[in-house]
Amino acid sequence: MTAPRTTGHLAAPAEPHPHRTPRGTAAADDERIAQGLAQGDERCLDAAYHRWGRLVHSLAARALGDPREAEDVAQQVFVAAWRGRADFRPERGTLPAWLTGITRRKIADALTARTRRTELAAALGDALEHTGGSQEGLEQIIDRLVVTEELVRLPRVQRDVLELAYFADLTQTQIADRTGLPLGTVKSHARRGLRRMRHGLELAATGG
Repeated sequence: MTAPRTTGHLAAPAEPHPHRTPRGTAAADDERIAQGLAQGDERCLDAAYHRWGRLVHSLAARALGDPREAEDVAQQVFVAAWRGRADFRPERGTLPAWLTGITRRKIADALTARTRRTELAAALGDALEHTGGSQEGLEQIIDRLVVTEELVRLPRVQRDVLELAYFADLTQTQIADRTGLPLGTVKSHARRGLRRMRHGLELAATGG
């Protein structure tokens, strides 16, 4: 997995207190990460991903049965955590518990997206079988359905960024303002989303 964009690395931890147990040190680090994330420290987003990314990925892979799709969900979870950091209250629960709740919602979104892909495939088949229009009209229907299907296949955050860019005609700076994501994160998601769509459309064109 590759982590969501972060802007730095956590400073090296201080030397442990001679009477502090390793578990106590880990608990203190977890609390520091949670507090930092709640306060908007991007370094703590990076630290949270490295600390609990494997947990999130395992939950998603178990539910979805697809490691690649689980990677997408894991990235969506941590982007959602960054966007929703104002809603996290460390005094009400632990950060991994909060991340687990987000993971469950993102898994549900992924399962819904699978249903949408099935419906799009059915619509394409229906258009091929029953269209009474011209060949040009049929090709436009097919192109639209294929592009829409590829857009739906993208991870949620990449899809959101591209939809805002091309359907809402927003600049990347405006997208960053609207979503609360760092501008660099918006740029990287747009770039990865376009690359994945291009690859998918090339496969569709060659029948791969």
